Amino acid sequence: MTEIEIADGIADLPRAEWDALVADGSPFLEWDWLASLEASGAVGGDTGWTPRPLIARRGGRLVAACPLYVKANSEGEFVFDFAWADAALRSGIRYYPKLLVGVPFTPVAGQRILTAAGEDRAAWLRRFGEALRETCLAAGLSSVHVNFCPPEDLAPLEQAGFVRRLGIQYQWRNEGYASFDDFLGRFRSKRRNQIRRERRDVRTSGVRIEILDGDDIPDELFPTMHRIYRSTVDAYLWGRPYLNERFFALLRERLRRRLSFVVARQDGAVVAGAVNVRKGSVLYGRYWGALRPVRHLHFDVCYYTAVEHCIAQGLERFEPGAGGEFKQVRGFDPQLTYSAHFVAEPRLARAIALHLETERHQVERGLDWIRAQSALKREVD
Repeated sequence: MTEIEIADGIADLPRAEWDALVADGSPFLEWDWLASLEASGAVGGDTGWTPRPLIARRGGRLVAACPLYVKANSEGEFVFDFAWADAALRSGIRYYPKLLVGVPFTPVAGQRILTAAGEDRAAWLRRFGEALRETCLAAGLSSVHVNFCPPEDLAPLEQAGFVRRLGIQYQWRNEGYASFDDFLGRFRSKRRNQIRRERRDVRTSGVRIEILDGDDIPDELFPTMHRIYRSTVDAYLWGRPYLNERFFALLRERLRRRLSFVVARQDGAVVAGAVNVRKGSVLYGRYWGALRPVRHLHFDVCYYTAVEHCIAQGLERFEPGAGGEFKQVRGFDPQLTYSAHFVAEPRLARAIALHLETERHQVERGLDWIRAQSALKREVD
């Protein structure tokens, strides 16, 4: 008999069984990442993220699951529903708490409902969609949001009453480049010269940049990378310091094999860096910061050096994170992202469904225009 239930957290579930469900999927869905968020206090407590994973067992073993959180706000999600919450407030509808299926603070696409090998995935998607909807209704919550899911998962969720939403993210794809200069050859001359000038300005300032992978990362660098992360978070009014020193210590203990640190030094001191995560043929850009202001350093640390590394390593894709049309002028082109949403209150549900239909048409029409503005030449001279 298969039972669907809500657990108290990822950390309480068997690591090997959970990771077997993830298999080749996103590294941010693996037990080490999600359990480290819990163990460090980045989620739970008064953070607005209460972990309550939805799981299914057969014979005592996990056969399906999803990372589920009770949310007391809409922060750290990157699929923005602040306008929905405001509309609900003005209509006298309570919007929080709500349910979120996703990865905290991480705008990376991938499977959100995980299934064991050999299982009927479409059937489990429908069952979990129904279970999420019923959980929402039974608890008197406003809504369920499945963020950054793959497009093939949308139809079963829609059958369970969810509506789809489209977004755009900028990513780099490896088109068989032999070197960074080969990649630069795809740019129009004005943009190509600008990138070379930006990298040259960084070097002229005395900054040297390197990439450290896995076991090559020294233990003493992890506290520094936390300071670098905080330098960005603390610089902005909207910044939230969810990740603490304990989380970075757990990265060192549990996830070093997945990490790729970009480190910039000036006069021997670390002045900037980026935490990247690698799995399979994909590099994911996560956290960046600088301890000293250096012109163009952000572009080199976050984009150019990482792309150069991907080319050298033969990686197929680099996902630097959410937002930022400025990524496009540096060789990152738009890709669609997908999410699915169930809203319990009928009036609010109808209004959001109509809004999303209009928004989808706008995104689809805009995507072709954005792609036409690519900094990359479609045919190499």
